[in-house]
Amino acid sequence: MCNATRDIMDCMFEAVLDSTQDPDDIPQSTEPVWLLGKKYHAINELNTIRQDIVSKLWFTYRKDFVPIGGSDGKTSDKGWGCMLRCGQMVLGQALMSIHLGRDWQWNPTTRDATYLSILKKFEDSRKAPFSIHQIASMGISEGKEVGQWFGPNTVAQVLKKLVKFDEGNDVAIHVALDNVVIISEIRDLCLSKETADVSTPHWKPLLLIVPLRLGLTQMNSIYLGGLKQCFQFKQSLGIIGGKPNSALYFIGYVGNEVIYFDPHTTQKAGSVGNKDTSEEKDVDLSYHCKHASRMSMLGMDPSVAVCFLCRSEADFNDLCQNIKDQLIKTESQPLFEVSFERTEEWLSTVEELNLSGLSDQSDQEEFEIL
Repeated sequence: MCNATRDIMDCMFEAVLDSTQDPDDIPQSTEPVWLLGKKYHAINELNTIRQDIVSKLWFTYRKDFVPIGGSDGKTSDKGWGCMLRCGQMVLGQALMSIHLGRDWQWNPTTRDATYLSILKKFEDSRKAPFSIHQIASMGISEGKEVGQWFGPNTVAQVLKKLVKFDEGNDVAIHVALDNVVIISEIRDLCLSKETADVSTPHWKPLLLIVPLRLGLTQMNSIYLGGLKQCFQFKQSLGIIGGKPNSALYFIGYVGNEVIYFDPHTTQKAGSVGNKDTSEEKDVDLSYHCKHASRMSMLGMDPSVAVCFLCRSEADFNDLCQNIKDQLIKTESQPLFEVSFERTEEWLSTVEELNLSGLSDQSDQEEFEIL
């Protein structure tokens, strides 16, 4: 939810704002504020920070949408869909960065056709490729019934499948399991030989998701430095995670606090259309949160998924080098590893684990507001 209240009107732009009720969203600190790979100074750039935040897509619970899975299906995701909404926010930000750029700015009068086409992909309808309907239904293939809670790994696996069916097919998703990013697997996924010049294969933009378990029942402080570093990489797309029993989308940090979007606000479903009517304009407003929230990093649930966007092969190479230099070499306990390819020994171990019936433990947490 937005800072200090769940009232959806706090996430709208009022004609007149009460200056005496300035929100405590960004502290007036000399410490830098990092948002999705960009560094700010709160004292001098507060309005710029808030404009960056409000320009990001904010997906929340919705009600009164077309039933999921049939006439007797669910018409709201309140009480079960928070992690699904966090997944939408990560993918939505990826598509916005690919087609509009990291620093594109939204305002209530925006009618940019590219922006509207991206937003429509997430509307609450059966036809939208990344709607709550599609995510919940695809979750069945991951052993999750409609209405059942997801963890970070489940939503990552579902999105990985859904992007393959999108008509635009704008992005490739790789989910790096077992705390290892395998370079060769990603190159095979993103480099296409289907070009006129086979010597310069086309790179499909990559959404890299790394599910992690950073503690048993609570966040281990040894990992905080690594998490902060991830927000600083220019490829950062934030972190899917939450606090115990409540999914959140973390977009940055200041000091030892994370900045996040909270999906636990229930809004009426609707279509943005072409923003011709006042109703369509109100729907667009509901996809933007004016003020983000923050909490202690130690209060995060230890089950997370770190996300990065590599729009080009050079972006990917740069990310891998920075991970090695700033995460692996400098941290006493790195968040994850980078390897060019899987070794035979590693493959044999994974096969034995699969045969023994052991499953990935990074997604055992279920997220929902209590």
